[in-house]
Amino acid sequence: MASGRRRSGEMRLDQPIESTRGIRPAYDSERFGRLSERVARYIGSWAFIAWMSVVIIAWLSFNIFAPEQVRPDTYPFIFLTLLLSLQASYAAPLILLAQNRQTDRDRVQYQEDRARNERMLADSDYLAREVASLRSSLGDMATRDFVRSELRETLEQVLERLDGIEGRLAQDSDPDGGSTPR
Repeated sequence: MASGRRRSGEMRLDQPIESTRGIRPAYDSERFGRLSERVARYIGSWAFIAWMSVVIIAWLSFNIFAPEQVRPDTYPFIFLTLLLSLQASYAAPLILLAQNRQTDRDRVQYQEDRARNERMLADSDYLAREVASLRSSLGDMATRDFVRSELRETLEQVLERLDGIEGRLAQDSDPDGGSTPR
């Protein structure tokens, strides 16, 4: 095949041959599961209930009001009971199959959610430790206000020393202790 597509029933050389042991035929459980879910979804819908009600009312009406020689099912409606029992006997296992598949999907989703929650918890713990470390490191750092106050004090000390130096220089340059006009 030039397009590279293969039919679903075609044998492929890169996959093992599916053989069944015994007389049971092989079937695709995934396809059967999807079919059972679709049937169960339809059986659980209002459309199914409406159609089933219409069919039962039509069946009862025909078997009550039709001439006696053409009625397929007379008053106790045994054949209708048989049909409804047959429908229920097929519907119940299909619904159970659909519920089992949903349970499996829920279990997988639960496991994925649990793994995701564990990762988020580990990430949260890591971030909490990092924030605590940063707070500890910031506690050792000088704040802007602290640096400003230290600089002010240093500037005042420098200005006091400069004033003291200027005062000594002025005394050293004036021998009689007075100020000399320039």
